[in-house]
Amino acid sequence: MLKQRVITAVVLLVILVGTMLSGYQWPFGLLLSLITAAALWEWLRLSMANRFHFLAAPIAVVAFLYFVYVIFRHEQYLFVSGATAPDAWTLPLMLLSPVVLAYWLFGAGFLLLMGFRRHKTHTVTLSIFGIATLGVAWLALLDMWYVHGAWYLLSMLAVVWFTDTFAYFVGRRWGQRRLARRISPGKTWAGFWGGMAGAVLWVLFSAQFAGSFGAEMVAHWSWLGAVLFTMLLSFMSVVGDLFESLLKRRARVKDSSGLLPGHGGVLDRIDALIPVAPLAAFIAGPWFDALFVA
Repeated sequence: MLKQRVITAVVLLVILVGTMLSGYQWPFGLLLSLITAAALWEWLRLSMANRFHFLAAPIAVVAFLYFVYVIFRHEQYLFVSGATAPDAWTLPLMLLSPVVLAYWLFGAGFLLLMGFRRHKTHTVTLSIFGIATLGVAWLALLDMWYVHGAWYLLSMLAVVWFTDTFAYFVGRRWGQRRLARRISPGKTWAGFWGGMAGAVLWVLFSAQFAGSFGAEMVAHWSWLGAVLFTMLLSFMSVVGDLFESLLKRRARVKDSSGLLPGHGGVLDRIDALIPVAPLAAFIAGPWFDALFVA
């Protein structure tokens, strides 16, 4: 199992780095669109009743075609030729983003608290939310990639990676009190705070380098603001992880799918990023500039 996980991880890393270093924007756009569509297919299969599973694949395909159309239609993804108004094809997701963020910040927490219920409830609501939140996350990631480039996006993604890595090692060493026993028994409060500390350390370090996500946060919000917002992003990464665990428990499955040998499904790998991406775009990305500065 470990060998399989390593091989899959190396292949995925090579593909990711290859698209980013290709010299063109569209390879990474296509890769992220494929990842998002696959994650949507998995989400719908987890949230839909079994008799509606046949709808998951067609919806995911339509979403992928929409993503591809938008990418090839615009050289500048979010804004048309540098204009300050969003393009009509991305405006719906822009308008949905505050609603999605509000649900992640408030509604998701309530659902996690009530998530120990074994029976399936609100499957239609969760399916609609899955379509909306994955679309908004895709929009945020593509926007950061096109507007700010690879270093900015990677340094933002590293907030999630450092949260996860520090949480794992701190939790293994000092974790005793469970964070969410009914949903994800392996998570501890020590891991939660350790992950948050790791994310803050990364942002404080990366902020020393121009063009990083941390540097943008410091420029907009000062050092204190950057630390506080990093803590919020780290917290939301945990919420995203727990939310996907809840979906799997409600569906009574271990993994979101078997698309990634040794890793489970695509959703298992990006769950923490889904609520973080749009929030990061609002905090220090081009959406913040467009909505509140321009």
